[in-house]
Amino acid sequence: MTDSKRRKGLIASATLLGGVLTLAACGGSSAADRGHDGGAEATRHENSRQVDEAAAKDAADAKITILPGDGATDTGLNDASVAVSDGKLTDVTMTSVETKQPVEGALSADGSSWKPDQPLSRSTKYKVTAHAVDTQGRKAVENSSFTTVAPTDSFIGNFTPEDGSTVGVGMPVSLNFDKPVKNKADVESAIKIASSSNQKVVGHWFNDKRLDFRPQKYWQANSEVTMELGLDGVEASPGVKGIQNKTVSFHVGHSQISTVDTKAHEMTVVRDGRTLKTIPISAGSDEHATYNGKMVISERFKQTRMNGSTVGFKKHNGKGEYDIPDVPHAMRLTSSGTFIHGNYWGKGIFGKANTSHGCIGLEDAKGAKDSKTDGAWFFDHSQTGDVVDVVNSPDKSVKPDNGLNGWNMDWSQWVAGSAVQ
Repeated sequence: MTDSKRRKGLIASATLLGGVLTLAACGGSSAADRGHDGGAEATRHENSRQVDEAAAKDAADAKITILPGDGATDTGLNDASVAVSDGKLTDVTMTSVETKQPVEGALSADGSSWKPDQPLSRSTKYKVTAHAVDTQGRKAVENSSFTTVAPTDSFIGNFTPEDGSTVGVGMPVSLNFDKPVKNKADVESAIKIASSSNQKVVGHWFNDKRLDFRPQKYWQANSEVTMELGLDGVEASPGVKGIQNKTVSFHVGHSQISTVDTKAHEMTVVRDGRTLKTIPISAGSDEHATYNGKMVISERFKQTRMNGSTVGFKKHNGKGEYDIPDVPHAMRLTSSGTFIHGNYWGKGIFGKANTSHGCIGLEDAKGAKDSKTDGAWFFDHSQTGDVVDVVNSPDKSVKPDNGLNGWNMDWSQWVAGSAVQ
């Protein structure tokens, strides 16, 4: 089965930002690609459809649109806005990723739109979260991120993780450049990464815009990592020079590796060598199986919207097979749309059946309000950079560049992707 069959049309329509594709929806593969028994697959599909319909029946009519599109680059300084149809905006938060400073803005009198009060800053990455309600009081939420335009004769690198953050042992340093890099050796040489654990760190180019760094094995827990970004004046291509000269530091916290066994329908959470909890789960159905492999948590949302149409799951009327406006405790695992998240609509499936479109579901409560659920527990005990290792799925392994998942590439292959080794 090829990736083009697996998520038809997805890659062509998607944009990478900071190593992460900013689409919020589960992805999966098709039964036709797998050659499974048609009758059995029809039954599984019907079960999945019923679960999706149960999730969507209370969906808010309010539809939030954040401009520019999720993951956009080269955004004009006056081109950001938020709007809603069939509802009213209740809250919009826009924040500079680097400075953590909020962007002041105002809602329109009728609550249908929001805009920043002043032009945004150049060469800056922003995150946006917008909430709305419809006429029945049902809530909707939308998350987005984008980067503003840089001058044509300069380039910048959007990087993950953020300065001053605490991350898990699986978090690579990932840079996405806003312009193609031809002089890869010069650019890679201008980025220095050191850890207090003295681990050797090597870069790997996935393409001419993305460069990730990692050690051979996971970072040592409770260590410090520093990146010196010395790109100011470095030429990426003829006439295009870097403008960044800064030091970024982050703390590697606990070592948490959670193993999801899709056949056993359970996840075992191990922190610093000790098992914390075993949790019943529901993974992707046979027709939309979950990837195998080591996947790093790259984003966390207390609630987010998941729309099947954004990853190619459309009905004949063009709408998504599912559109859930308030998925609780969602954490991204791949850029193509795999999440591990809470599920309040699937009854009696956890620990027993795999019914999703590729995501990993944990029992949860609507509104993310019950701290005693498995979904809430896992969210509260996880951080970006933690590793979720999926085993015994009928699908193949996740590709190393699908999210922050370079750990699925052996060390010799990783080093071969460096321009300076």
